[in-house]
Amino acid sequence: MYNIAIVAFVTIVLLLVSLASSTQGRRISPAPPCDFPAIYNFGDSNSDTGAISAAFWPTPSPYGTSYFGKPAGRNSDGRLIVDFIAEHLGLPYLSPYLDSIGTNFRHGANLATAGSTIIRQNESIFENGLSPFSLDIQTVQHYQFKTRTSELYHQARNPMEKNKLPRPQEFSRALYTFDIGQNDLATGFRKFSMPQLRAAIPDIVNQFAAAITVRFNDPFRICCGHHKNNVHVWCGQRLMINGTNVFGAACGSPATCVSWDGVHYSQAANQWIANHILNGSFSDPPIPISSACLKR
Repeated sequence: MYNIAIVAFVTIVLLLVSLASSTQGRRISPAPPCDFPAIYNFGDSNSDTGAISAAFWPTPSPYGTSYFGKPAGRNSDGRLIVDFIAEHLGLPYLSPYLDSIGTNFRHGANLATAGSTIIRQNESIFENGLSPFSLDIQTVQHYQFKTRTSELYHQARNPMEKNKLPRPQEFSRALYTFDIGQNDLATGFRKFSMPQLRAAIPDIVNQFAAAITVRFNDPFRICCGHHKNNVHVWCGQRLMINGTNVFGAACGSPATCVSWDGVHYSQAANQWIANHILNGSFSDPPIPISSACLKR
């Protein structure tokens, strides 16, 4: 079965190979291994660690027999790919976002649900087993999760209240994984002819690409000011629009924007550029600025 997640994975591997080839002959200091503090997973039954079990009905025996010794919310006899990834990174298994019992989101959350699709399906889970939590819903849930847990973390009064919440500063350093697409094709085989399904695949791929592109936080938007329908109220200015006094205020998350006011970089963009200058990424050869005075 054609799995879009596999295509995305293969593309990433090929990209890494091409990057490695392009740097041959250049002396580059080995980078330290990535230290991912958390995993956020989106997908279907291939990576659901208990969401559908929590929301609708638990997986029955003999699921889980090879590892957990009992049903563990997974559609397998044991661990899933995302479980092995978590083990390799030294992180705990992901708690499902929809599970309210015994959850711990300190090191991430799992938004995947069995039966999920990339494209919304106008069918009931009781009809054909399709989850109401399509990929776009999962991305909205993640935005809600990020906003709400950040609020709770800052409101917490002692370490015990924080120990099951993710650290707000770690969202940008987390590993984000996607494993979804097979249910779109299974539905297509059931509803469409082969030519119709082939014609629908580009739309499935495009919606997958749109879901994994940051929108809940568009990095290319202008943070400060009001910019809608070709009407611009610049940062710190006021303008009457249809009888309403509109102020060009700052957005709520300047750290996710490249542009501060449409002309100048945000602090986050300035820091990113400065860091790459300091560590030598923009130099040829790539020498960190702390070693730039040394003779080679």
